[in-house]
Amino acid sequence: MRRRTRTRTRTGTGTAVALVLAALVSGCTIEPADGKSPSAGKGGDVLAVKVDNVAPARPQTGLDAADVVYAEQVEAGLSRLMAVFASRLPPVVGPVRSARETDLELLRQFDRPALAFSGAQSKLLPLIADAPLRALPPGKAPAGAYYRGGGKPAPHNLLVRPDALKVNPRPGALADAGFRFGPRPEGGTPQTTRTVRFPAARFTFTWVEYEGRWRIAMDGERARTSGGKELSASTVVVQYVKVRPSRFHDRSGSVSPFTETVGQGSASVLRDGRAYKARWKRPSAESGTEFTTADGRQLPFAKGQVWVVYAKA
Repeated sequence: MRRRTRTRTRTGTGTAVALVLAALVSGCTIEPADGKSPSAGKGGDVLAVKVDNVAPARPQTGLDAADVVYAEQVEAGLSRLMAVFASRLPPVVGPVRSARETDLELLRQFDRPALAFSGAQSKLLPLIADAPLRALPPGKAPAGAYYRGGGKPAPHNLLVRPDALKVNPRPGALADAGFRFGPRPEGGTPQTTRTVRFPAARFTFTWVEYEGRWRIAMDGERARTSGGKELSASTVVVQYVKVRPSRFHDRSGSVSPFTETVGQGSASVLRDGRAYKARWKRPSAESGTEFTTADGRQLPFAKGQVWVVYAKA
């Protein structure tokens, strides 16, 4: 899965549950990133949206239209999603929440993406401003892009209208980031269910043969959109990575985890009711992520939505 060479310019790089949720929420205030306002209609091969994933935020809106959904660990062992749109933009996405340092490294493989997020910790803002992406939080995005609604309490009710962000999706950006799609390869082990656990969150993927997809459950509840559509994936990648403390923490003192997406390691790729042992490799932040079989062959994904869950190695 070698990427094509691109020329570009970069500017740099019960009660217990309530307490856990409060700890996460306390570090997610809306604080626009510094930097120049985006130029309408320029840049942004893809749109990435940081999506809330605690129970009060569900069901989410617009996730079914994403090409890729990343699941990453945040403070207190909870999870948050990054929805990447390269083919089409849904009318609304959300709830939108705050960015993390992990996102900056993760998104560099998509060239210069647009990032919709609610804000970030003040010490992280300079890194976001210097990152090779179009930062589009409230206050920097065009007027009318964000609004509160959906019948949920704040801060779980911030939604974004992607069309208002003036992004021009380009499906080819997925190939540049290492995604390859094709027929089911030989081998693999039959598997119909897989659960990935974070300290305070879990994802379960169940193969449904007659649908040809993996149904998704989060924290034991079947995942649906706000319109009632079941969330499902054609391919699920369980990517084993190093998760370490970052230099940032929220207002309650909980340290933000940093998920290392540059490097190499093992992975399990689920497609067509089978699990494939795989290796992943990403030599640099600018490189795409290459997935291969144990003997070094390219491992194609099934056509459709891909979920990538970053599990601790």
